[in-house]
Amino acid sequence: MRPARPGWREVVAALGRPKVVIMAALGLASGLPFMLVGNTLGYWLREAGADLATIGFLSWVGLAYSAKLLWAPVVDRVDAPWLGRALGRRRGWIVLAQLVVAVALSGMAWLGPEAGLTAFAALALLAAFASATQDIVVDAWRIESADGGEELALLSAAYQLGYRFALLLTDALILILAARLGWSVSYAAMAALMLVGLAAAMAAAEPARPALAQGPVRWDARGLGAAILGPFVDFFRRHRRWAVLMLVTISLYRLADFVMGPMANPMYADLGLDKELVGSVRATVGLGATLLGTAAAGLFALRLGLLPTLLAGAVLGPASNLGYAWLALSGPSVPVFVAAMLIDNFSAGFAGIALIAYMSSLTSVGYTATQYALLSSFYALVGKLGKGFSGWMVEALAHGRSLGEAYALFFVATALIGLPAVLACLALILWRPPAGEDQDDG
Repeated sequence: MRPARPGWREVVAALGRPKVVIMAALGLASGLPFMLVGNTLGYWLREAGADLATIGFLSWVGLAYSAKLLWAPVVDRVDAPWLGRALGRRRGWIVLAQLVVAVALSGMAWLGPEAGLTAFAALALLAAFASATQDIVVDAWRIESADGGEELALLSAAYQLGYRFALLLTDALILILAARLGWSVSYAAMAALMLVGLAAAMAAAEPARPALAQGPVRWDARGLGAAILGPFVDFFRRHRRWAVLMLVTISLYRLADFVMGPMANPMYADLGLDKELVGSVRATVGLGATLLGTAAAGLFALRLGLLPTLLAGAVLGPASNLGYAWLALSGPSVPVFVAAMLIDNFSAGFAGIALIAYMSSLTSVGYTATQYALLSSFYALVGKLGKGFSGWMVEALAHGRSLGEAYALFFVATALIGLPAVLACLALILWRPPAGEDQDDG
């Protein structure tokens, strides 16, 4: 008999567990650097006089998040320098990555883009690299610390709540701080907030490592091959012919969101929307919509399953881009901006939970960090390659049109490129393997 799904009261009560609270704090630490080296950085750069093409191309520092599968096997099988022996493999890497992120963000705050884009971009790249490493290990800690599928869903929801709150801090409240205190002070404050994640990492319990992840790594060709290729071989062996469809679905899922992302904040600046207004709306309407979308996705997944939730998120995410097109044509209209934020944040919160829960369900214990890095890299790679050309696309569309019309056409186009993800999710639902077919025979 299929076990009963948890009710509303059980879900709410579980949010107070210490493990869930720690997970939310680690989600906050994981989310803090993401916008600071991405879309929020574009706002700062636009106000500093950078052109749209430069802003788009500098968004490629975020490719570090997609390349993390290259060093994930090392993080999976080797202790962190200096800290691994004292804190354990997962906690040691988390703390080391958090310290590097804090230092890099502090350097960006001290230097600023006016001192030279090369050094400033190098610090942003360092922060992105350390942040991607933190994501590898936090994801592994989340999956390995869960006691069963229900707790994994709760930890995933807690992670996403913390992560989305961090995105609102770095995509909303930072604009209010920047309007009053300047960008440099704002970035320094965000660097200081990494202490929340550091405290959570110190309070967390090191998860037990399965036998295949224990012991020293063999540094000969066979040992390195097992460490690097083993997780990928295991993934394709377990999921068989479904593995390619799974990876295609994941790689397309947030494509529309990634491609449009770098141009949202420059559009606000070009429309003349006040930074403090943008930050205030994001911190109120945006926060409420994000929490609502996140909670809706978590409950939807618990009640109806992962694949229907994944499909709903694939529809909601790209559709929300049409709100930005509406805003671009409406000009600096506060009601339209509020409506766009409401739709976008609800959709992003829902789709984020759907994708995280689905990817978490596909990993193997023992290869958790590397396999999740593989999946999350596929999820981001295509979109992050494409978003580097976003500024060039808007500038090309502006020939013979107003800048507002160019932005509107760009956002409509990004909504349309979300259609393949919807079709891929439908394929997973219609052609998914029977129970047990994607697992080991024995």
